[in-house]
Amino acid sequence: MRTTFEEQLNNLHLRFSEMGMMASEAIMKSVKAYIDHDKSLAKEVIKNDHVINKREMDLEKESFEMIALQQPVTSDLRMIVTVLKASSDLERMGDHAVSIASETIRVKGETRIPEIEKLIAEMGEMSTSIVEDSLEAYLKKDSKMAEEVAHRDVEIDAKSTLINELCIKDMQKTVENVLSGSSYMLVASYLERVGDYATNICEWVVYLNTGHVVELNRKHIPNVDE
Repeated sequence: MRTTFEEQLNNLHLRFSEMGMMASEAIMKSVKAYIDHDKSLAKEVIKNDHVINKREMDLEKESFEMIALQQPVTSDLRMIVTVLKASSDLERMGDHAVSIASETIRVKGETRIPEIEKLIAEMGEMSTSIVEDSLEAYLKKDSKMAEEVAHRDVEIDAKSTLINELCIKDMQKTVENVLSGSSYMLVASYLERVGDYATNICEWVVYLNTGHVVELNRKHIPNVDE
């Protein structure tokens, strides 16, 4: 019986890790599509989002079933709870990737501002990196790494603030920059939220190891509507 449970637990872990890679790839592709004005790639991100959504629902179902049927305790229970909670964070990341992809389609052909697009690309790399590293901390069960990764969210927030300031200045110069500027600010906000969800995962890594729920570099906790 124990062997079967361990196999189920390992499968849950692997499927969550795969979901993490899906979410990271979706973010990377959505930013690339936006910066390259690639409508085709944007549509691919939107089309594939259902795979991430289904994986999150499957992991939730498997997690609840394991808790109900196996009645796990201590570290095993923490592993299941971590996957249950963190998979929801990954699903939200996928939603934000879709939002960025949708912006690619919406503003295609409008006036673009190279200086700000360069900052968006940099912010995209920062957000993808923090997601990947939060997942690595999970795989390694490394609380110290998780804390260090979470603290990098401050840099993402600062980049978002800079983009917003530049957009407002450009929008004030000419009405032609209003649509592009508002789009850049939206994309920056989506990437900023991705950083928040990566921080959530880092917090679940600490919980996985210690059993304590902590707040790492927390300015706010995104709600279900963000």
